[in-house]
Amino acid sequence: MNISVAIERFLNYISTERKYSEYTLRNYSGSLQLFANYCKENGVEEIEEIEAREVREWQMGLTENGTHPNTIRLHLVALRTWFRFMRREGWLHTDVMAKVRTPKIPPRLPVTFRESEVEHLYDADLFANDFEGQRDKLLLRMLYETGMRRAEVVSLTNESINFSNNSIKVRGKGNKERIIPIENELAQNIRNYFALKEQIEDVDEHLFVRPNGKPITYAEVGSIVKRYMSMLSHAEKITPHVFRHTFATHLLNEGADISAIKELLGHADIHTTEIYTHVTREHIKETYKHAHPRAQKKRR
Repeated sequence: MNISVAIERFLNYISTERKYSEYTLRNYSGSLQLFANYCKENGVEEIEEIEAREVREWQMGLTENGTHPNTIRLHLVALRTWFRFMRREGWLHTDVMAKVRTPKIPPRLPVTFRESEVEHLYDADLFANDFEGQRDKLLLRMLYETGMRRAEVVSLTNESINFSNNSIKVRGKGNKERIIPIENELAQNIRNYFALKEQIEDVDEHLFVRPNGKPITYAEVGSIVKRYMSMLSHAEKITPHVFRHTFATHLLNEGADISAIKELLGHADIHTTEIYTHVTREHIKETYKHAHPRAQKKRR
């Protein structure tokens, strides 16, 4: 089977049957297209002709060209998922990726916003009193108070909100659903936003829309976060995902159970959530350095 055809069928499968997010689809498509181009340049056009050597040499070329190890790791994740799909379909009978090693990446602690920085999201004069201002206020507060992924926020609809028990139904990775509780204040913010949204003609059913009623995009969420948080924070990175890290870290700092945080974040494995315990330990160290009398004496 031709490589391009196999890629197209795989992307169609994870889109229609597995319901992968638009973000994941875009990344997988980009990674597989890069590999397909490399194969074509080297005279490999059929999936049966692909060997571990092609993958390793492609990986080596990426490294030599300065591609970050984390980016290479993501490319290899896409390839492993694709090859697994092809074996399951019976198109291939050997595990090409078994002899391919994923580059090791030193653990890096997640970037978070400080509590004093996100507190400004609740300042009365930060947001304009028009539709876009009130939408942005709700979006940023929701990111911080729920820890949702950007793709999850973009996919929310009006029906995702349950005012009877103050909760949001979220469709996460792998099309898995989870329920996130919300506070009364955030629920009221949503009601206020709905009142403004009802004034728009031909408005889309997605929760977050533009003034013309069309749903906001993945990129627009990033721009909104950047616009406001660049004024409020000195974090080395400002993206919607930093709110997710902040949500988990602040809950841990307040003594929340890590298993409960795992469920709220929609993690499949508790080990993914445990990275935030390292952030919390760093928070404790910094607090000690700046507050304990003995630590202050050592700095003098």
